[in-house]
Amino acid sequence: MKKLFSLALAAAMALSMLTGCGGNSNNTNNDTNSADTQGSQTSQTQQLSGVVNTNGSTSMEKVMQVLIEAFKEQQPNVTVNYTGSGSGAGVTSAIDGTADLGLASRALKSEEEEEKGAQANIVALDGVAIVVNPDNAVDDLTVDQIAQIFKGEITNWKDLGGADEEIAVYGREAGSGTRGAFEELVGVEDACKYLNEYSSTGDVIGNVASNPSAIGYASLSAVGDNVKAVKVNGVECSEATVQDGTYEIQRPFVMITKDGTQLSDAAQAFLDFAMSAGAASLIAQAGAVPPAK
Repeated sequence: MKKLFSLALAAAMALSMLTGCGGNSNNTNNDTNSADTQGSQTSQTQQLSGVVNTNGSTSMEKVMQVLIEAFKEQQPNVTVNYTGSGSGAGVTSAIDGTADLGLASRALKSEEEEEKGAQANIVALDGVAIVVNPDNAVDDLTVDQIAQIFKGEITNWKDLGGADEEIAVYGREAGSGTRGAFEELVGVEDACKYLNEYSSTGDVIGNVASNPSAIGYASLSAVGDNVKAVKVNGVECSEATVQDGTYEIQRPFVMITKDGTQLSDAAQAFLDFAMSAGAASLIAQAGAVPPAK
């Protein structure tokens, strides 16, 4: 009996040691997996810091606001500044390095790309709406009619089915991306006869809203109930018609970098964020149209 008891005790002790070794092995694996997971999470949530300066198109203001706000939630230690000084200034600031990212609401010119090294990163698309006062009876114009209005060849609304009133032609100042895109797309470069020129999209909208005989142009994202966007060749200016290309007067919203110039980590992260598929809903929220990915 003593011999059997000794053998049973020895077996139990051996089993206990094996179980203990197995338990230690599992604990080691769990610790390793936990460390790997924590390391992965740390990598994914690695925080950046710094300041990113952007400068340019006033038409991109709403898009920039929503992008900056959303990016701040991901990178709270990065400050992104936006200055709206026009697309021309946006291109220049990217080229001369006074801004990390230039902003333009038009395609870049060949000399800006080929001679000065500017590079366009398309963030969104935008329709250039042709706006009139809500009391204006005219609600559809052809591209040719728009061109004739802005060149001063059609000067009275009665010739277009409207009231017997002289047309007041409003537009943006020279160097504006909205003006450059509109004039190029409509074919009226250096030929417009403006009654007044304004330094911001908001000023154009406000003055058209207060003048029953006025006409102007503005970014789709800026159009509210205080003005009316007329159809162009029978097509409304909307996100859908800009996306599918049926609305003719449209342009890109671009963030501009300079060839050969490396962005800071913070600036590169913001650019990548703005151009990601995940930013599409934010761009739409701002009234612009996400480009096809």
